[in-house]
Amino acid sequence: MPTKIRLQRHGKKGRPFYHIVIADGRAPRDGRFIEKIGTYNPIEKPAEIILDFDRAVYWLQTGAQPTDTVRSILTFKGAIYKNHLLKGVKKGAFSAEQAELKFQEWMETKTAKIENASKEIENAERAETKKLMETEVKIKEDRAAELSKKRGEAIEKEVAEAQAKQVAAKEKTAAEDKKEEEAAREKAAEKVAEKTAAETTKEKSKE
Repeated sequence: MPTKIRLQRHGKKGRPFYHIVIADGRAPRDGRFIEKIGTYNPIEKPAEIILDFDRAVYWLQTGAQPTDTVRSILTFKGAIYKNHLLKGVKKGAFSAEQAELKFQEWMETKTAKIENASKEIENAERAETKKLMETEVKIKEDRAAELSKKRGEAIEKEVAEAQAKQVAAKEKTAAEDKKEEEAAREKAAEKVAEKTAAETTKEKSKE
C-alpha cells in the first residue's frame, strides 16, 4: 500500500488533538509513523493548524496519499496547489518562476479572503454580543417593570384595605353612637314617664 498522510489522535476524551503524520498505509491508525509534519487542533475556533509546508509538499511529490481530512487541511494551507504547480513545471507547462508567481498570487488572494472572513466573523460576534447585551438589558427592564407593577398593586391593595377598614370603623362608630343615642332617648322617656306617674299619684293622694 502507498504511504499515507493522515491524522494520529492525541489529547483527552472529548478534547481531541491530532498529529499530522506520514505513515505506511499498512500501519494501524495510531501506530508507528515515519515522520510528523504538523498538528491539527479542531477545538480552537478557528481550528489551529501547524504544518511543515515544505515537508508536506515533498511527501506529496513522492506520491504519499492524504486522507480526506488531511487533504482538506493541505488544500487550505496551499500544499496541494503547490504540488500541482510543481507537476506543471516538470511537464514543462510553465517555469519554476512562473509557478512561484502563481502560488504567491494564490496566497495573496487566499490571505485576503481569510482576513475578510475573519472580519465578518468578528463583526458577527460583536453583533451577537450586542444583541445578547440588549436582550439582557430588556429582560432586566421587564423584570424591574414587573416588580414595580407588583409593588404598585400591593400598595393599592394596602390602601384599599386601609380605606375599607376606615369606612368599617366609621360605620361601626356611627352605629354605636346611634345605639347610645336611642338608649339615652329611651332612658329619658322612662324618666319622664316615671315623673308623670309620680305626679299623678301625688295629685290623687291630695284628693
